[in-house]
Amino acid sequence: MFSITGQRKTALVLVLAAASWGLGTVLSKYALDEVPPLTLLPLQLAASVLVLTILVYRNGVPTEDGSPSPILGHLGILNPGLAYTFTLLGLASISASFVVLIGAIEPVMILVLAAVFLRERVTPTMVALSGCALGGTLVVVYDPTSSGHAIGIIFAITGVACCAVYTIIARRWIGTADSTLRVVAIQQAYAFAFAIVLFGVVGLIGGEAVLPSSLLGWGSAVASGVLYYAAAYWFYLAGLRTAPAFIAAASFYLIPVFGVAGSFIFLGERFDLVQWLGVIVVVGAVIALARAQAKATGQELVETVPRSWVA
Repeated sequence: MFSITGQRKTALVLVLAAASWGLGTVLSKYALDEVPPLTLLPLQLAASVLVLTILVYRNGVPTEDGSPSPILGHLGILNPGLAYTFTLLGLASISASFVVLIGAIEPVMILVLAAVFLRERVTPTMVALSGCALGGTLVVVYDPTSSGHAIGIIFAITGVACCAVYTIIARRWIGTADSTLRVVAIQQAYAFAFAIVLFGVVGLIGGEAVLPSSLLGWGSAVASGVLYYAAAYWFYLAGLRTAPAFIAAASFYLIPVFGVAGSFIFLGERFDLVQWLGVIVVVGAVIALARAQAKATGQELVETVPRSWVA
């Protein structure tokens, strides 16, 4: 039996994931003004792991994973470990809007990978709607002053590829885990360990550890870590439990919308008419994609979810 309530919950957590990543990007850019990328990453993940650990114990979630496959926990090394190492390195040398622009190709990567490896049904209508969403994203984040070095672009694209592979593997195994929260906590712990090792290696070859020098720097580092990692991954994996990988990834088109909204709120930037039209196109295309997928399968998007859906 399929449930509209379950469908709405899935849509809600995927939108919340996009909002967390979009606003987290704005805050990360603040933090990068004071600390280098490979110092920021462990700071962000430390904040994320701390919050997730508190939630695990507060909610009485068993610390032993009931999943038959340990691959879910190890995925933390791939994403956010490697993925956001590359993303932060890219963000340090190219503009934030350029990073978001590159990130917009991730749903397209996932569409192809999901069709090939997960045998998800992708119709011409869904491809066309994805193209509309991508076009709307380009309109929202386009900035004629955006610039960046070639190496930064390569880093950003590599980070996006790591994220796309992560979604495919996570979609395959997330349904075998008893608790989404526990999976996220384990993944973030692996990512944090990876970031610490990487930080140590950089220190050995002469890198300098620079901590935030202001309250704003510390606040943005901690807040971006909680939003970008703890909240976003928890929401996203909760949605990925029941939504096809491509439909879950379609929510990524909303990330620039929230990112630009964050710039409007925190930086005082303004939307022009063309950007508002882009926002309308993106939101409309994402909604139409979800409906097209439900129609293609002849059923509602997702099933009623168990009580441990987000716990």
